[in-house]
Amino acid sequence: MSTAGPDFSALLARRTQRMQRSAIREILKVTEDPEIISFAGGLPNPRTFPVADVAEAAAKVLREAGTSALQYATTEGYRPLREFIARRYWEKQQLRIDPDEILITNGSQQGLDLLGKVLLDAGDPVLLERPAYLGAIQAFSSYEPKFSAVTLEDDGPNLAELEAALDRQRPKLFYTVPNFQNPSGLSYSAAKREVVGRLCGQRPVVLVQDDPYGELRFRGEPLPSLKHHCPSCVLLGSFSKVVAPGLRLGWICAPRQLMDLMVTAKQGVDLHSNYFSQRVVHQHLLDHDLDTHIAMVRALYGRQCDAMVAAIKKHFPADVKSSEPDGGMFLWVRLPEGVSVMELFKVAIARKVAFVPGSAFFIDADDRHLRLNFSNSDEARIDEGMRRLGEAIRQVRVG
Repeated sequence: MSTAGPDFSALLARRTQRMQRSAIREILKVTEDPEIISFAGGLPNPRTFPVADVAEAAAKVLREAGTSALQYATTEGYRPLREFIARRYWEKQQLRIDPDEILITNGSQQGLDLLGKVLLDAGDPVLLERPAYLGAIQAFSSYEPKFSAVTLEDDGPNLAELEAALDRQRPKLFYTVPNFQNPSGLSYSAAKREVVGRLCGQRPVVLVQDDPYGELRFRGEPLPSLKHHCPSCVLLGSFSKVVAPGLRLGWICAPRQLMDLMVTAKQGVDLHSNYFSQRVVHQHLLDHDLDTHIAMVRALYGRQCDAMVAAIKKHFPADVKSSEPDGGMFLWVRLPEGVSVMELFKVAIARKVAFVPGSAFFIDADDRHLRLNFSNSDEARIDEGMRRLGEAIRQVRVG
């Protein structure tokens, strides 16, 4: 009698044909070589992680809450933490958010998956930025939508393209990252935020603002949320960039009708997000000033960004173009004609430096861009890495 088991390939759901491994996660396997200087991962700098403060908060939660902190909890999340998030929306963005409109998630990535679960059927149109956050493409792809994209310009989406796409394709949702976008580092201007909000508010589309980097502004003044111009806008947030990513805590803020459905969908996945982590993060936020911590992170990332911009100007050919963001964690580089990013990646790895090819962030073809993460390297490694990458660009161009 055979014990080989079934041929699983004949049993798989159709949606698995659309699933793709994260290009970034696969590249990170290559960069495990300690000799490689990696700008590939979208990693916060571990120097910013409040290790001692989190340890103190964890001990305090266990000491004062005891077994209740280790018990099952409500799907919506620890209410005092949701109240903290709602207060911060008002204090920082003048947005009135009810705590009952907030759902705690396993990072903001789970929020994207929940949106897909409750909104998307196979073939439904979804509108993205071009380029778009890879994690959103992955999360929505499982629900077999039909993607289209609107060109992201230096100050936000091309408005003519956006209006045409909204009217002709009638997308169910438009996914945006208006603050220091991943991968480009670009931000929407105040004027374009108003128009984007108005266009979406006048149509049957769910406008989604993902905002993991908004608090990481190290130059300039904050700009208003899209929700100011489109009250039904869904907001996604995360503690990964302002406390620590390993805690895996984010949130989604949505109108009550959507929220009720997402709570039900989440119950079928994990019942609730890590309750102990929620209690620890809340205790940490009670005991320590988040703004003081964020100011330290901003100062560090600003220095690192400036170092990378300066190193690019120093080491790259003059016709290589780079974004110069006012916040966030990424630079976006455009290669000159005749330089293939995939060929460059191979040469760069041989020179012990890594980046993410831009093709991972497009739903169509692209071989001209690459993403660089500046937040997880010190100034010396940034300069050396850009020197190696500049040499690789010249090698590919000559070769």
